[in-house]
Amino acid sequence: MKIAVLDDYLGYSDRFADWGDLDADVTVFRAPIPEADLAATLAPFDVLCVMRERTPMPAALIHALPRLKLIVTTGMRNLSIDMGAARARGITVCGTASRAAATAHLAMTLILLASRNLVANLGAVARGGWQAEAGRDLEGLTLGLIGLGRLGADVAALARPFGVKMVAWSQNLTDARAAEVGVSRAESLEAVLEQADVASIHLVLSERTRGLIGAGQLARMKPDACLVNTSRGPIIDRDGLLDALRMGRLACAAIDVFDEEPLPADSPWRDADLIGSGRLILTPHVGYGALATYERMYRETAENVVAFARGAALRVIGN
Repeated sequence: MKIAVLDDYLGYSDRFADWGDLDADVTVFRAPIPEADLAATLAPFDVLCVMRERTPMPAALIHALPRLKLIVTTGMRNLSIDMGAARARGITVCGTASRAAATAHLAMTLILLASRNLVANLGAVARGGWQAEAGRDLEGLTLGLIGLGRLGADVAALARPFGVKMVAWSQNLTDARAAEVGVSRAESLEAVLEQADVASIHLVLSERTRGLIGAGQLARMKPDACLVNTSRGPIIDRDGLLDALRMGRLACAAIDVFDEEPLPADSPWRDADLIGSGRLILTPHVGYGALATYERMYRETAENVVAFARGAALRVIGN
């Protein structure tokens, strides 16, 4: 059995995945494989182990891999895998458990970093200086939650002890759900953005949410407000956000997710002036990627492969 582990940026599969006594040839790809080379590079493999949506598995790629029998994805939801194409080829698709807490914790960390202007103050000390401009503590501010599913509710629980007022919105949010979490429900996205001192996004990427927050929505925000995104990059219009920051119409943005990942060296996101001033905080999609999460994901990835080889029960994704 030939196994490919894709996009293991940090090399953690070597540390956490136990392939047991399988007679297997395991190849770990630390860097992304160029799209043009994917079919030729992956053609020799029977099993692909993919990390989230880092390398998409569209129908054209799946049909180009004659030996492929099993795809194991981290997490039990991966919209970048064409499940219909996999079923048509008789390819089994399995998943692993994940941990929501890590993403919620990063969102709360970014909210605090941005609100207290900590990046600018850290930079001042690193350059041999002292204090930069002061930030705001959260007590009495309004936190706008765009999405109130599991992650949005987790962030609400983390933020509550800081004394924030909370208001939430999503397309499907009900008064009952808002009351359950203990937040106010806004009637519209624009209403949340107008009220929020900090707005944090917790939505799944879909046709309804792609480009949801553009220049018009950003114009509704307070000029001293901050926007945090730990969900998916395409929910925000990048150019509209960068323009708002450069023109002083928005105080700060903290972004963990991007349209293209890894972020190219020449990406417009890498605005040295905005980053240096602390008005743009970028993290390299590390929301879910705490050490305990990687340990669980890679351990269960290997368990799925071993189970498949032995004909045992699998964590099959059925949608």
